[in-house]
Amino acid sequence: MAEQIPLVDYLVLDEGDPHLVAQECTSCGARFFDRRNACAGCFATEFTSVPIATEGTVRAFTIVTFAAPGIPVPFVASVVDCDGTHVRANLVNVAPDPEHVHTGMKVRLATYPIGSDSNGTQAVGFGFEPAA
Repeated sequence: MAEQIPLVDYLVLDEGDPHLVAQECTSCGARFFDRRNACAGCFATEFTSVPIATEGTVRAFTIVTFAAPGIPVPFVASVVDCDGTHVRANLVNVAPDPEHVHTGMKVRLATYPIGSDSNGTQAVGFGFEPAA
């Protein structure tokens, strides 16, 4: 199998099942997916890495019908509550219409190939798909 690399630093592919990892403030518990020098909530500077639940509930979404050239539309941009951590991600493997997507919808993390380089290394992205 070709080598795989995550599209974002907080997607973990090499420790069993794919999952997301956040940086959690050791003082107030706020979680962030990007690198931080200080917590936006309490200004503390110590963080620890914590795994994020791979299942969640759609809290908000929009069906995007206009995008930059080359971006296929329509698609569903969403905010998913993963056991208290809000994750911004697209919904995948679901029709992008109000008959198939709704707030309160149960979803699970899904990964998919984005493309490969000339050496065959595959970039992998993530989204959320309807839970069975």
